[in-house]
Amino acid sequence: MTKLFSPGQIQGIVPPLVTPFDASNEIDESSLRAVVKFMISQGVHGLVAGGSSGEGFALETDELRRIVDISAQEAQGRLPLVAGVIANSTRGTIRRIRALEGLDVSALQVTPAHYIYKTDDASMIRHFQEIADATDIPILIYNVIPWNYLSPSLILRIMREVPGVVGVKQSAGDLKALADLLIAAHPQDRIYAAVDSLLYPCMALGAHGVISMLTSTAPGACVSLWNAVRRGDHDYALTLHQRLLRLWNAMYADNRVALAKFTLSLQGVPTGHTLRPIPPASPAQQQAIREAWENLQEMMEAAR
Repeated sequence: MTKLFSPGQIQGIVPPLVTPFDASNEIDESSLRAVVKFMISQGVHGLVAGGSSGEGFALETDELRRIVDISAQEAQGRLPLVAGVIANSTRGTIRRIRALEGLDVSALQVTPAHYIYKTDDASMIRHFQEIADATDIPILIYNVIPWNYLSPSLILRIMREVPGVVGVKQSAGDLKALADLLIAAHPQDRIYAAVDSLLYPCMALGAHGVISMLTSTAPGACVSLWNAVRRGDHDYALTLHQRLLRLWNAMYADNRVALAKFTLSLQGVPTGHTLRPIPPASPAQQQAIREAWENLQEMMEAAR
């Protein structure tokens, strides 16, 4: 096992990897290795395997382990690797985590239990307590389920009462929730942004990093945005944000997992198929993404 990274070392641009599948719906391992290599070549600061962008919601447990294992092999301990764990029960979450034992994982990105039910606060705290009791790997709450959306106060309470929970990936378009988390967080808490349409303001507010689909489709531009905010070049950052937003608007659809793969394919990255029933990018979607991508690339080329 290679050296793992502490939660405090998981920062910056941390893209959730897409998972390439072949025409038979099996993992395309060679293409997955190419995806990991591409992300590293773009200067990203970490990786997530098995997240929503990686179709983690549809993976079998053995597939998740294989994807995380391949990603760890390619990363070779050069940057943190986070494993996505999406499951509908405490039991199911723990079983998935135990299947990852022995792999080079620095943190777990764990959703609240979901399906169609909302969980009360006490049950949600118990959910994360039981998960934390079952593993020594630090846990990040993946706050993304619309009907089981955790409030900032509950997230902070979980981090205070469950020592194994060290941070949150704050999704949805709620910039105020992110701001509330950041202003109330303790110094050791890790607050990550996943608001694709507002990456620049999320970074300017002080998010410790970004884990979002846009980072998995335009990693180089997102690294440039992160660096611009860090050095205080807000004019450049705002202009880059506007071009990234055009790309996100072109990608934002119910089949955006497939659109993320199409966007990567424009950069020469093999991404394979998306699991059915998610449809592939339509001709109109492809054209909109091409135009937005060319607009973004004009700025990136001019900056070189």
